[in-house]
Amino acid sequence: MSSFSYIGDNLKRVVSACRERAEQLGVSPPTVLAVTKSALDQEVCALVKEFGQSIIAENRVDMFLKRQALFEENAPEMHLIGQLQTNKVKYIIGKTSLIHSLDSLRLAKELQKQAEKAGVDKVRVLLEVNSGREEAKGGVMPEEALGFAQSLCAFSRLSLCGVMTMAPLCQTQEEYRPYFRETAALLRRLEDEALVPKNAILSMGMSHSFIPAIEEGANLVRIGRTLFEKP
Repeated sequence: MSSFSYIGDNLKRVVSACRERAEQLGVSPPTVLAVTKSALDQEVCALVKEFGQSIIAENRVDMFLKRQALFEENAPEMHLIGQLQTNKVKYIIGKTSLIHSLDSLRLAKELQKQAEKAGVDKVRVLLEVNSGREEAKGGVMPEEALGFAQSLCAFSRLSLCGVMTMAPLCQTQEEYRPYFRETAALLRRLEDEALVPKNAILSMGMSHSFIPAIEEGANLVRIGRTLFEKP
């Protein structure tokens, strides 16, 4: 038996919980994005190679590049979910399937610039919404998100694929619901304005909040520490 069997067990539990709740709601199960920032390299390799997780994420560019180097064949799809500094864009451009944290025109301009230099036709991004209106966090304030999304139309190399939010840390799952509900309503408005595609990505919910996130419409949940907890 693999010494990392606990990772496989954890992954099965999370995927099963997502599927079960989605079936109860009559919707498609969300994509489970494995956030690997708290894991060892060996654990990440086991997650992908032994247990078949095909999509992972890092929150820092240096760790993203380090994780990417672990895989030569059958590499997983890789997302960048953390705050992206403009001076790091040149290292990540063309290497990530999706950037979850676009929240400024300055960053949009740099992504456009580096995409042009690298010959990258489209950079897939999510608009990060600061649903908790927390000063210490990145993200566009909800009331500014529509205008910001409209401004992104000027950037031909950017493909706005949806919305991401990181809700404030709450004590109970129910306390997350208002933040997720507001973000989902915002995404629907962006869809109505044709600023994102229909059935756009709604990235919200983490290890402690993915069930209410699914209930409020998330079709991608970001699961980190729960996957790597040992029994």
